[in-house]
Amino acid sequence: MQKLAPLMVGALAAWLGVAHAQVPDYIIQSNAAPLKPLSVPLSAPASPVRTTVLPAAPAAPAAVPVAPAVPAAPAAKSPAPAARAPLKIGVLLPTGSATFGEAAQVVQAGMNAAAATDGQAELVFVDEQSDDLSARYRALVQSGVRVVVGPLTRPGIARIASQVTVPTLALNGFDAGLKVAPRLYGLSLVVEGEARQMVSVMRDDGRSKPLVVSTADPLSHRLAQAFVDEWQKRTGAAPAQLDWPFSAPMTESLAQADAVFIAMTPPEASALKAALPSNLSVYATSQLNTRKPDASLAGIRFIDMPWFLMPEQEQVKRYPRPSAALTMQTERLYALGIDAYRLALLLAAGKNTPATLKLSGVTGDLQLGSDHQFGRVLPMAIMMPDNNGQ
Repeated sequence: MQKLAPLMVGALAAWLGVAHAQVPDYIIQSNAAPLKPLSVPLSAPASPVRTTVLPAAPAAPAAVPVAPAVPAAPAAKSPAPAARAPLKIGVLLPTGSATFGEAAQVVQAGMNAAAATDGQAELVFVDEQSDDLSARYRALVQSGVRVVVGPLTRPGIARIASQVTVPTLALNGFDAGLKVAPRLYGLSLVVEGEARQMVSVMRDDGRSKPLVVSTADPLSHRLAQAFVDEWQKRTGAAPAQLDWPFSAPMTESLAQADAVFIAMTPPEASALKAALPSNLSVYATSQLNTRKPDASLAGIRFIDMPWFLMPEQEQVKRYPRPSAALTMQTERLYALGIDAYRLALLLAAGKNTPATLKLSGVTGDLQLGSDHQFGRVLPMAIMMPDNNGQ
């Protein structure tokens, strides 16, 4: 059986318009599989980066040390003029949480990697999982940080939302109705945004009669509904929908469609594709991307992070890959940490307006929306068979 070669990226230069506002459930639940327990800790990058663990106040419990600080580079031997104090970035992550600790550690590893590579800031870490999170946030600000990254959890975001006094980049979506302070921003990896982007992809490809196929899985349902809502918003008409597995012959529904959007896992997609007419183009989100995709998925159009699809692009290859073996779902959080650090530098500089605050990131093309959340636009790829038959 043929295997798929490293996924060939199609039309990468044609980046699509900015994605719409994204309001996810907890970030990990936006992925198709649970996190894989790490057998070894994520090691600190080889390049120097200063990190600090900051307690909120003398009465507050000590912050959980999440990663050893990498020693700073030795001071220069020759006298030098007094340098400006280094930029300090505060980081609120639930590294001590039994539920979210692993995700937080992976995000932190990505931030450490970016900080070591770029060498522009000192990271000051505080444990998010605490009853006194508001006090810890204030302590971060009082310590001299110019920007804060975190919280990672939606309850944590709600706790500090009204107290934000410096640019703060939350790593999740905002709850509906949350009063957002002017300096509070959101960055998340919601897959519903990918489903909405696929509407643009299919319309740009000239598709006008899509068929949406989903399963009973909650994530599949969310993806399908996001696509349906966006298609109806853009065109005024609801696309046809089918549940998989098909309970009866669907010849008429398939005959009327000019493309299929699928919201399902790779094994389900493989079985579905075998049941589809060969002339129907199939579209999917990053949910379908795996390190070893099955040959039966060849020809499917999908979108995913530059981190996976464009490893040789300059802004991607400059950052080290994680030292521990991770699932692709987990590694997305590592990439999130890299972009969170890079956005923090932009927010700290304070030179961009919301209309111009954008970043060509490893997680996608990022731009700040009017809702204070960063939309992600992903490159498109096509699964192609390996001509070498490896």
